[in-house]
Amino acid sequence: MTETSSYAVYLFPQALEALGEPIKPYVQEGPGGTHIVCAEIDVSGPLFGLTLTGRDAQGRSSELEIMIPHAMVKLVMSIHSEHGFGFKQA
Repeated sequence: MTETSSYAVYLFPQALEALGEPIKPYVQEGPGGTHIVCAEIDVSGPLFGLTLTGRDAQGRSSELEIMIPHAMVKLVMSIHSEHGFGFKQA
């Protein structure tokens, strides 16, 4: 079994609308739909936690944690390092 490197978290359209402008920089469009790619998720608490990794303006590694109600999450997919995320067209 491969090590999971990240997760694609899909939110309901109403959730994206309710979260508004603050969530937009972290949302990506892809063949599977609108999603957020995160390094870790935490589903154990009262809120659904998403940990995103990136770089700040100076190029240093940084982490961002977003916490949203569980009811906003439509689907979570794990992305394994042995293959990319997406769908091939036939």
